[in-house]
Parts: sequence; structure tokens; C-alpha cells
Amino acid sequence: MTSSVDKPRNVQVLPIGTDTTILRSRSWSRLRFEIEYALAKGTTANSYIIQGQKTAVIDPPGETFTQIYLDALQQRIDLTTIDYVILGHVNPNRAATLKALWAVAPQITFICSNPGAKNLRGTLDNQDVPVKVMRGDETLNLGQGHDLQFIPTPNPRYADQLCTYDPQTEILYSDKLFGSHICGDQVFDEGWETINEDRRYYFDCLMAPHPRQVETALDKLADLSIRMYAPGHGPIVRYGFIELTKAYRQWLKQQASADLTVALIYASAYGNTTTLAQAIARGITKAGVGVESINCEFTEPEEIRAAVEKSAGFVIGSPTLGGHAPTPVQTALGIVLSTATNDKLSGVFGSFGWSGEAVDLIENKLKDAGFRFGFDTIRVKFKPDDTTLQLCEQAGTDFAQGLKKAKKVRVPTQPATNIEQAVGRIVGSLCIVTAKEGDISSAMLASWVSQASFNPPGLTVALAKDRALETLMHSGNKFVLNILEEGKHIGLMKHFLKPFAPGQDRFADVAAEQSENGSPVLTESLAYLECSVQSRLESGDHWLVYATVDNGKVLSKDGVTAVHQRKTGSHY
Repeated sequence: MTSSVDKPRNVQVLPIGTDTTILRSRSWSRLRFEIEYALAKGTTANSYIIQGQKTAVIDPPGETFTQIYLDALQQRIDLTTIDYVILGHVNPNRAATLKALWAVAPQITFICSNPGAKNLRGTLDNQDVPVKVMRGDETLNLGQGHDLQFIPTPNPRYADQLCTYDPQTEILYSDKLFGSHICGDQVFDEGWETINEDRRYYFDCLMAPHPRQVETALDKLADLSIRMYAPGHGPIVRYGFIELTKAYRQWLKQQASADLTVALIYASAYGNTTTLAQAIARGITKAGVGVESINCEFTEPEEIRAAVEKSAGFVIGSPTLGGHAPTPVQTALGIVLSTATNDKLSGVFGSFGWSGEAVDLIENKLKDAGFRFGFDTIRVKFKPDDTTLQLCEQAGTDFAQGLKKAKKVRVPTQPATNIEQAVGRIVGSLCIVTAKEGDISSAMLASWVSQASFNPPGLTVALAKDRALETLMHSGNKFVLNILEEGKHIGLMKHFLKPFAPGQDRFADVAAEQSENGSPVLTESLAYLECSVQSRLESGDHWLVYATVDNGKVLSKDGVTAVHQRKTGSHY
């Protein structure tokens, strides 16, 4: 049987509306080392054709698909008849495809936002690129009722983002909004409940760091009569349209209600520093702290100042160009030093090709000003990998937890309420959950574990959202549940309860063997179960993970399970 990893990249072509076709360039394995692709379920790069009296192509894919995309496009239409290429955002990765398309179809006019036009000229190394800029009031009439409208929806990561609406088909071409990184044969979202987890993860990675801008975008779209979302990645949103729209509002509300916020300030030369910023933001938001993401290349000084003033802490990221930080980063650093009081928690990160002087400069300036650091400064040479992204995510979580601890006011201990005492009487077995995927491994102590099904044998584990292990507990992941033995559990408990630095090996000095699914088995356990995650449900400040049991063994036949007795149900 051919696995999804072995499947060749291809282009799926299908009509989706009147005069409208989708071309889904499909990659079945992980596409890039960015946190948004970490679930490793592949993705689709969606492009669209609208053929009225004039023809428009929307969002040609990146260079990894250039040739197979152009072949599929040419089978569908005569390339010399294309009038417009509409770009939801301009990514340097698209340069090869755009250049190749423009070479065989020089009559094309590119349609994009004003920031997109500047990026496009730089990406194509040509200031004479034929561009029509859409600022929000203009329309583009393709004939046959396809009178396209354009809605700028910028955010710090995609400052040039532009949505396109076709009133004829009532399709919104939503670019990064409402997408998901998942590859399959399904073009529309029938059975959309099964991909809710993927949509939520995509939102948490790409949208949660920009709640203010995303909410503004939703407000702009609210008055349009939309029948379906045609995003840049993943299935077209048709059957779960209402539910996903409501979910975006709900998830944004969760971000807006956070008591604490972090100003995440960065610039990026080649996208690597942006990738680090995205992973740090993911760690911060999953710990229940809000993020105000600021790309200082596209942000006015007063906006940076306001974000720093209202934040409980700030993190600054920079590339190194010619031995220095870019001018926008230096300007932002000056604003921070003149605005922030040194009781705010700080952090520094950056990527570089050779020496990384910019990161050292920022770190030293903040140290000299008396700022405390929420994590050790992160320096990454060239492109980050999976291990680096995990380190950044854990650093973001540690930063958020540091802010929350600092905010707590010490008050006399209050006796537990009747409800808290009653909930505390729920007894759970003490277990260590271990997981490993590639070079990434993690573990945690767990007592909220319960059998959930007989056939297939299954169990649930309650997982706090801010746990490092959370990254490895999505649908499709494998883990081992190590059940601890009464009288022999204290050592393992103490080991896994202690704080670990981001990226630190949690299995150092612990007796362990590798299970069949690759996760560590703790040899001092009473028993272990090898499990596969099937689904997970959001439950307040936890995820409730349902997994089926694939294998298991009792290691101490005469032992008894260690249990966790609590006096209150308000904390562990």
C-alpha cells in the first residue's frame, strides 16, 4: 500500500461554480518547516480560474508546484487568453511560477493590494511589472456577471493580504483566512466536523497572534452575501460555512479576553525570523496570554509605542544584515527602551546567516537597561527545523507562564468550597505520558486518565493547553501511557514534576526503552499502553484527548496502581 508520504505531488482540477474552476496543487507530506505545518498532514495550494468574457487566475502556487501547475493550467485554458492574475498576497516563494507564467503570457496584468504591488516588483526584479492596485473601492468586471470586488485584509504577517469576492457565484476567495493545512481528495468540506481540529490549529498558528486585524477583516466581510469560502489552503468551506464563521468569532473573543498581552515585535529578511516569531506566538497564546504581533517594517512608531505600553511584556526578534539589525528593528528597540518600564518581562530571538550581531545587540541593550528575560535568548543559524520550532514554542509558553506568576497576588489560603472538595474526591491513576516524533520528544505527569471505550479499547487523557506535550497529542499522533506503581512512583513523579528548560531532554537519567510506536516506555512503570490519538475536544483550559490502545504490557504483575488523592478540585 502506498502511504501518503510516498504519493507524488499532483494537481486536482474541478469546477466549483459558474465559469469557475479550482486547481489544487497537492503535497501529501509536510511542506515547510513552519509551526503551521507541524501536524504534518500535507496541504493544498489552491488556485482558481474565473472565465467570463475576460479570464482571471487567482493565486498561482509556489515554486515546488510550478511545472505541474502550468501543465494543468494549460490543459484547461489557452495561457495567452489570461487577462489577469489576482494575488491574495505576494510570497517570494511564488516568484518562479509567476515569472514562468508571465513569460508565456506577457499580456497579463497582475492584481494586488498596494503593499502587494511593492512586494511583487521586488519579487520579480522588475519595476515595470503591469500591476493594477486594488485599495478596496475598485471593481474588476470580467463579464457574464463576474464583477469582482476586493477587500484588503492586512495583518502583521501578511501586510498585503487581499480578499476577492465574486457576486455572481457568491464565492469569497479568502487567501489565508478560513484555511487549513490538510491534504486529501475532498475538495469541499463535507463532514467538516472531522477537520475541526486542523482548522483550529491553523487559526491558532496564523490568526491568533493578530486578533485585532482578523476581527477587522471579518467585520469588512460581514455585509457580503457569501455562499462559500475559497481559501488558499485546504478544502473549500461550504458545508461548515456558518459554523466556521462563528468559530472564528469565538476564538477571537478568547484572545481578546486574555488578561495579559505580549507585544511581539520583529522584522524578517528571508522569512526565518517570522517563522520563529510564529512559533513563539503559538506558545504564548496556548498558555492563555494574548499576543499583539507587530511587524515593525509595516507598523507606525505610535502603534508600536501603544502596544508596548499596554503589554505585560515584550519580545523582540531580528535578522542580522551586514552585521547590524535592520533600521525598523533599531527604531522599534529605541521605542521600547524609551517606553517600557524595566519591570516588564522581555525576550530576544533572531535568525542569521553568519554571526548574528543583531541578536547580541538587542540582548545587551535590554540587559544594560535592567530588563529581566522570560527565556534564554534564541539564536538560530539559517532555517529553523522541527527541534528549533519546539524550543521556540516552549519558550513562548514559559514566557507566558512567567507573566501569569508575576501577576498573581499572594492572598491568605482560603478553605476549599464544598464543590471543590467534592470534585477533588475524583481519584485518578498516576501516569506518565510520553511521546516522540522525529527528533522531538516530551512527557508529563497525568492523573486525569480514564478508560473511554471497550471496542476498540480506548482511553481519555485531559491535557492542559500550556503543556509542552500538547504539540505531540493531535489526531494521528502516537504516545505511551506509563502507569505508575504504588510505592515506586515517587522518583518518577519528582523527575517529571520539575521544570524543564525549552528543548531540555526530559528522559535524561530515567530508565527507558523505545516502544513499537517510537515513544519511550519507562521501565520502572507498573504497566504501559501504546496509544494512537483519534480526536480531541476543547474542554475549558484543557484538551480532552481520546486515543485507542494498540499495544500494552504489565511490567510488575504483583504491583498496585498509584493514585492521586486531592483535597480540592480547583488545582492539581
